[in-house]
Amino acid sequence: MKIATFNINGVNGRLPRLVEWLDEAQPDIVALQELKCADRSFPAKALARAGYGAIWHGQKSWHGVAILARGAEPIETSRGLAGDDDDDGESRYVEAAVKGVIVTSLYAPNGNPQPGPRFDYKLAWMERLKARTRELWESGLPVVLAGDFNVVPTDADIYPTSSYSENALVQPESRAAFRDILGQGWTDALRARHPSGPVYTFWDYKRDRWSRDAGLRLDHLLLSADLAARLADAGVDKAVRGRDGASDHAPAWVVLS
Repeated sequence: MKIATFNINGVNGRLPRLVEWLDEAQPDIVALQELKCADRSFPAKALARAGYGAIWHGQKSWHGVAILARGAEPIETSRGLAGDDDDDGESRYVEAAVKGVIVTSLYAPNGNPQPGPRFDYKLAWMERLKARTRELWESGLPVVLAGDFNVVPTDADIYPTSSYSENALVQPESRAAFRDILGQGWTDALRARHPSGPVYTFWDYKRDRWSRDAGLRLDHLLLSADLAARLADAGVDKAVRGRDGASDHAPAWVVLS
């Protein structure tokens, strides 16, 4: 089983690139983030023609998450996090049962500028996420926490630079929240398979960061204990980022035996 996470950065504008990658990579399950479309505008019919059932939690112009399943219909198990403010309209979490596995698609707040209200919101949202991931861990179910966590876990997960030193993505509080989730028992699949060296998933459009390979690892797949024991491979489809009209993220994936 191949499970991927992909911040698509506008699902309708990048639909040809998404369908192209789905056809090439043939993932069984895909968590999408940054749909940037209202629910009624989600391209469900086009994705069905590509062979994928879907659930989605959209928002006009911003945010939005979805889960796709090849040849199947995901069964929604949760939408949003307990304690989320329904009035803020930020669609950041959806969860589904697919082919015997619980999969999330999460899009954590960026948190910039920091310090300030957006960084406070990021940390509060991460606390709500930690509560849900603990529930999932304690359930004993096979779970993949997939999505754009908007956290660079360590200095090894960002190109050598000081330009991000004030960025919310690398702050000690952000990294501590990610470590707290790992501390519940989850396995960071990309680092389990690639314990050293860069494994970037995001390259900003600015300052030639793609051509310089000045990347960050923001997109993660965390596995419950039983799925970690089945981890056969993990990686990033880096070449997708270099195509015309590409997202600023590349798909990250795991293969479970």
